[in-house]
Amino acid sequence: MTVSVSRTATHPKHTISAVLIVKNEERKLAACLESLRWVDEIIVLDGGSDDRSREIAQAAGARVEVRTDWNGFGVQRGRAEALATSDWILAIDADERVTPELQASILHAVTQGPAVYELNRLCWCFGRYIRRSAMHPDWVPRLYPRGQAHYDATRVHERLRNPNRLPERRLDGMLLHLVYDDVTHQVHKAAHYAKEWAQERAERGQRGSLFSAVTHSMFCFVRMYLLRRGFLDGRAGFLLAVLMSHATFAKYAQLWAMTRDTQRKEPPEHG
Repeated sequence: MTVSVSRTATHPKHTISAVLIVKNEERKLAACLESLRWVDEIIVLDGGSDDRSREIAQAAGARVEVRTDWNGFGVQRGRAEALATSDWILAIDADERVTPELQASILHAVTQGPAVYELNRLCWCFGRYIRRSAMHPDWVPRLYPRGQAHYDATRVHERLRNPNRLPERRLDGMLLHLVYDDVTHQVHKAAHYAKEWAQERAERGQRGSLFSAVTHSMFCFVRMYLLRRGFLDGRAGFLLAVLMSHATFAKYAQLWAMTRDTQRKEPPEHG
């Protein structure tokens, strides 16, 4: 399914495509797209939503396509950016919002010549902005000239590659990130990422252990809560440190479970 909508160019020589990959994001998508009304084109690649995500995107004037053969976040981002037609690509997620200050920075940046630009994300979760806890500052490369940079094909924690060695710069303004709705959302999201992470490493031949799961989990808590001063984020900082250490444990435990000796496929007849 493809819907094309003509949009007024921001500048005849410096058009921008906002590119999103989504699945079941009806609660957050409309507000994200509202913060992108100033771009020349919005591309939404849907991974098979069974909610109103596609209808919301179409109503906002986006070009919508569907690809349900999931091969990881990196591959899906590559598919989405291939649909863009503007001079510049702004990669963004449904749970993110472009602030007016960041919008102004982006519009100025695209007139300055080819470069890869990093945006600073500010996370909102558990009722407050998180300004420490290893979650802020959070510089992510998201703005780049079409065809001169691209996402790699990793299943999770995909990275933007800069093969032409374009200058890398930072923009003013914040990219708001509504990262977790509640504890249940965080746990479900972390479980999905853990599975993708473990699968990719198992395919590379890496093996895991429960010992590494425990040690990485403990270090994650110490890093977030103590070394990165998460305690200054109050109770939300403590909760985040606990949840993220659990997510870290889940990643390595999942890898261990995937790569352990599994020759015995069924339990013995008598327990």
